[in-house]
Amino acid sequence: MRSSRRAGTANRSPVLTAPDDASRRLTVALACAEGDWPHRDWPSADDPYVGRALFTPPPHQALRDLAGAADEGAEAAAADVVVLRCEDPADAFPKLLTAMGDMNASVIVISPRRDTDSILEVFRGGAGYLVEGDYCTCMLSAAVTGAVIGHTYLSPAACAALREGAQRMAEPPADALERLRSTLSPRERQIMELLSTGLGAQEIGMRLRLSEKTVRNNLSNIYAKLDARGSTDAVLRWLGAAHDDSLGSTAG
Repeated sequence: MRSSRRAGTANRSPVLTAPDDASRRLTVALACAEGDWPHRDWPSADDPYVGRALFTPPPHQALRDLAGAADEGAEAAAADVVVLRCEDPADAFPKLLTAMGDMNASVIVISPRRDTDSILEVFRGGAGYLVEGDYCTCMLSAAVTGAVIGHTYLSPAACAALREGAQRMAEPPADALERLRSTLSPRERQIMELLSTGLGAQEIGMRLRLSEKTVRNNLSNIYAKLDARGSTDAVLRWLGAAHDDSLGSTAG
């Protein structure tokens, strides 16, 4: 699958601060038909980060208009994140990337599919993944705000499927994976374990009683030690699923 340039590893500002007014809140492009979107009240009027959602139904040609608006400096019309709601990500995700072209926006996929192969392909493509019925609108807002600062968000069921698939792998050998993990300090291992469950830097800091800045500094060191390009690549390496390794499927 084509790798997304809108991946969670994009170089964005490491800190997301509350905007001063609604015009500075995030704009989300909903890549689905309006009748297929279940959250009519999202984003809420008091959402501090997500300001509005625009529908761009298949074949998502409206995304090009949003990209053009961004190129012309019309920030109010530009989409910061694209949320794709679909039945089959293997078919819909690559089509979305093609429709996006050079559009610089992060992607989150929402789908009922919870098998490892589907989730892994989306994750490797740099997009977040929420399993249908496995998230709430608060989690959706968190996924959107996390995406623009470089975090690839997974819902609990998506995390579980990815980790279960990694445990079924024959390659790399357990000793090779352990050697890779042994390059990290105990604190860095703790951070990677939490990162691989879908938590972001702020949430990890709360769990470990560390500042978000400290967590991000640790993550930078981790990426260097694992020779990872960013959070997505680091998690795949941590789970033993990097590059062309294949995972066994989990039941949907």
